[in-house]
Amino acid sequence: MIRLPEPCGPLSEGVVRALRARPDGPHAVAEPRAMGDVEYPLTDRDFQLALWMLYELHYGGFEDVPPEVEWDPLLIVSRAALERTLEHAVRRLVGPVSVPDGDITRALVKLTTASGPSEVARFLHRRATRAEFCSYLRERAVYHLRESDPQSFVLPRISGAAKTALAELQNDEYGAGEPSRQHQLLFAQALTSLGMTTDLTSYVEEAEGATLASVNVMSLFALNRRLRGAAMGHLAAFEATSSIPCDRILRGARRLRLPEEVAAYYDEHVEADAIHEQLAIRGICARLAEDEPDLTDDIMLGALACLAVDGLAGDVLLQGWQADRAERTSREAG
Repeated sequence: MIRLPEPCGPLSEGVVRALRARPDGPHAVAEPRAMGDVEYPLTDRDFQLALWMLYELHYGGFEDVPPEVEWDPLLIVSRAALERTLEHAVRRLVGPVSVPDGDITRALVKLTTASGPSEVARFLHRRATRAEFCSYLRERAVYHLRESDPQSFVLPRISGAAKTALAELQNDEYGAGEPSRQHQLLFAQALTSLGMTTDLTSYVEEAEGATLASVNVMSLFALNRRLRGAAMGHLAAFEATSSIPCDRILRGARRLRLPEEVAAYYDEHVEADAIHEQLAIRGICARLAEDEPDLTDDIMLGALACLAVDGLAGDVLLQGWQADRAERTSREAG
């Protein structure tokens, strides 16, 4: 278990106060700020941190927080209110969803092929300094130290060939029978090689709101059975757009002569995600759509949400690096 992060506003402060309450006392999350005051939930750090903490109760939990709090009715109600706001924001960002002729395989291939390598991957490949590369690792640690865990919640919620394919993909993510090869642990080794902590809370406390949103969207889809199709569409888009960016990031790590553990993590994903792309699109999503045609639009929703929210998080990172460079240039010129 990890320690509770420090709150950064009234919503996250209310969650922390509720989680620290006596086990036999009330756990209501105070709402000193109305939900309507959250203008843009996808980048609102206070909103996303509050929701992240409520989701974390279903993963590893927190030190000094009783395990029974996971299913406290008032906390579940509070989580549901935040989820509704997040889902609405995601749907508004994505816009109308349609799958021509119901062919989800063709739609996913077309979508992910058109996306191309992200600007963040290009930047890390060619231009990033060592400090900027490490800041990227710190930001992504919020996901990678829990890598693949959200999707595991979906296994009992689907069946047939799609379930078998998801189990196969998750088996790879968790080391294919070798505990030391779990992708979560490979990323932790990369952090350690750079002298960085593997304390998840430390990274959560400094992560951008958009980064937390990219992780929370996975939990939103995976922890709500009605959104299982979206969870698998998100997974498919994530895997299908990962191999080439990982190769670019790998090249950036080698350009900067970072420790081999950093290169090893991304090298593992260049090959693995190329295989997972086909497994996720054709083995999981296509078969799921065959078994449950009503989920086709949700699968596409998840894929679009993955690209849109992750793209937003990437834009925030790039803007931050550009602002830091401009500030340094201004100081040097002055």
